[in-house]
Amino acid sequence: MKTPKCLETLLQNGLIDEVYSQLMSGKEADVYVVYSRGEVRCAKVYKEAVKRNFSQQAQYQEGRKGRGSRQARAMQKNTRFGRKELEMAWQSTEVDALRQLSEIGVRVPHVYEYVAGVLVMELVLDAEGAVAPRLNDIRLTENQALEYHAILIGQIVLMLCAGIIHGDLSEFNVLVSADGPVIIDLPQAVNAAGNNNARSMLERDVDNITAYFGRFAPELLSSDYGREIWKLYSRGALSTSSVLTGHFEQSGNPADVRGVMRDIDYARILHERMLLRANGPERS
Repeated sequence: MKTPKCLETLLQNGLIDEVYSQLMSGKEADVYVVYSRGEVRCAKVYKEAVKRNFSQQAQYQEGRKGRGSRQARAMQKNTRFGRKELEMAWQSTEVDALRQLSEIGVRVPHVYEYVAGVLVMELVLDAEGAVAPRLNDIRLTENQALEYHAILIGQIVLMLCAGIIHGDLSEFNVLVSADGPVIIDLPQAVNAAGNNNARSMLERDVDNITAYFGRFAPELLSSDYGREIWKLYSRGALSTSSVLTGHFEQSGNPADVRGVMRDIDYARILHERMLLRANGPERS
């Protein structure tokens, strides 16, 4: 096919040798099948903010920081420079999340390159060597549904143990590879400790996945893994070896609101200090 303008720079720099076809056009990006460094890969081209149609971005951006206080102020004021910084943060969030999650064993595509708003990564294939279908596009047996549900709950726990919540997980952004489910599309991923919406996002991710698999295995519909997982996480008791039951019991004890607010303030201060140390002293 004719090389899209958005990929010309990568082609000229030898990061891509050929563009085979467009794989999909989504709400925040277009994806192409490309030949790169001796193998078939995919290239995700992010759309400009004005062309994207991803709703409720603000709740995902909460807690995201620029490279310094100047960038952070611009982002808060929604200046032209701030919007550019937000867009860069939106894109780099997915790249950073994919790299971090891949390192700890979460089933996500491997990242090869990220240049000029284009992410070159692994092309996920099915058992026949074709492009892997989305979870939503296949029929499952009850046993398959139970197996895949258990795998994805384990992946959600593994992600949360690393401090990351997908934030938009459903049957539409899980591919079924030759080896099972692979999680994709993470530009909206959030820091579990730095976003006030983290709990609701985690529970929604779990509920979405459970509701889908419940179509094939109705017994899953009575489970409550989301609240169980968050309860363990909020207590500091969640680990990759945690044994989950799918049941949740609400405590009858009155909430220690002051204690919770103290913990939130402490976590916020600690997070800001870590960012300051990572960024170094700001130059005037």
